[in-house]
Amino acid sequence: MTYLLEFLDTPTNFFAAAEDLLAARPVESTVVASVAGRMMRDGTGGIPVEAGIAGWWLVVRDAAGDVVGAGMRTSPQAPYPPYLLDMPVEAAAELARVLYERAEPVSAVNGALPAVEVFATTFAAVTGRSVRLGERMRLHELVDLIDPGPVAGRLRVAVAADLDLVHRWFDAFGVDAAAQAGRHDPHPAPIETRESVARRIAAGDIWIWETAEGVPVHATGFNPASFGVARIGPVYTPAEHRGHGYAAAAVAGISRRLLDDGARVCLFTDIANAISNGIYARLGFRAVVEMANLVIE
Repeated sequence: MTYLLEFLDTPTNFFAAAEDLLAARPVESTVVASVAGRMMRDGTGGIPVEAGIAGWWLVVRDAAGDVVGAGMRTSPQAPYPPYLLDMPVEAAAELARVLYERAEPVSAVNGALPAVEVFATTFAAVTGRSVRLGERMRLHELVDLIDPGPVAGRLRVAVAADLDLVHRWFDAFGVDAAAQAGRHDPHPAPIETRESVARRIAAGDIWIWETAEGVPVHATGFNPASFGVARIGPVYTPAEHRGHGYAAAAVAGISRRLLDDGARVCLFTDIANAISNGIYARLGFRAVVEMANLVIE
């Protein structure tokens, strides 16, 4: 079957084209939907001008004109990888060839398997390069929230005075998460800018677990619901405070608030991180789809 790749230049145009697909697959589409929603709300995000790469949104149409896949290239962090939702493998291969013909530099790709694997191997083949697994992720949805039991301290919403602490913790998240998964990644791309952390705090989307003495020991963020699905993350406890149940208690508390607001709740884990996978399974999260970050070397 032949598929049409339709590139769009704004999240508004993308939403207009992909809304039915995103609504039909709200959990699997959480990243694309939340990024598009944020860019539509406040214009933040996207590839910086100095990178010299034109960002895009993508819908894949079948012969009947129905949207059967989607993706985006909007990451503000180098190497600005495309992010692909599930799509027919023929379309993923065609996308790789089209980007090659457009001389668009690609050195990594994120998203749903098997689409990203087909894209990466096709792009590597036409450019004489190879593919390496960077990270294997699993997307989970909360099915039945299981109370983790009492934990000392309390959960509170982050405030402006927490900005320096939360930003520092989120900067450390990538290194620590890689170490827990058995990888050595001393300089991962930061997951948040100071400005984006400040906006999330102002919106009430980051929460702190603090001890009875008022000492912050953990931070968890969440992305507001898109198509009825909210996504939790990042979830970070500094090494010196681990082992006390703070992460489980914070994720459970935030999940309960989101559920009470009528949202479904999801989150990502690194498949290689047995600690986080075990915590979320005990809270009632169940696997939905596997994804990957692939490096094209």
